[in-house]
Amino acid sequence: MTKSKKPDFRPNEFVVYPAHGVGKIVSIEEQEVAGFRLELFVISFEKDKMTLRVPTHKASEVGMRSLSSPDVVAHAMKTLKGKAKVKKAMWSRRAQEYEQKINSGDLIAIAEVVRDLHRADDQREQSYSERQLYEAALERLTREIAAVAGNDENAAAREIGSVLVGRAA
Repeated sequence: MTKSKKPDFRPNEFVVYPAHGVGKIVSIEEQEVAGFRLELFVISFEKDKMTLRVPTHKASEVGMRSLSSPDVVAHAMKTLKGKAKVKKAMWSRRAQEYEQKINSGDLIAIAEVVRDLHRADDQREQSYSERQLYEAALERLTREIAAVAGNDENAAAREIGSVLVGRAA
């Protein structure tokens, strides 16, 4: 069994866990699991009222990462301004691709999903599953942008909203 390099995360630091979005490392603790002593990151996801424990040596393997840099956030916002790229594939196939992008934890990929699924007021209604994916992607994007900027989610949501509305004009 190869030991992967232990990542440099510290308590009270925000991190991105691909399947759940932005969380805060509450502590690093040791637990005994099946006779092995494991060092674990304890990550709290306030909004979801969830706590996740990730073995420190597995953190980078599962895709846990630090928050995006302001440059990546700027690139994500630029991505939102682009023209929606909707493939003509069946919805089930597209939905799978969107789900994968959302769970990848990659901010740019998440921004692409928000851009592609955003509907202006004058466009056709979204289906239930389309709206679910859009809202999940939008929430992930909003949380990370808010955490990077150090402001609240409402301000980040307004910023994203203005970019999306500005694009349609």
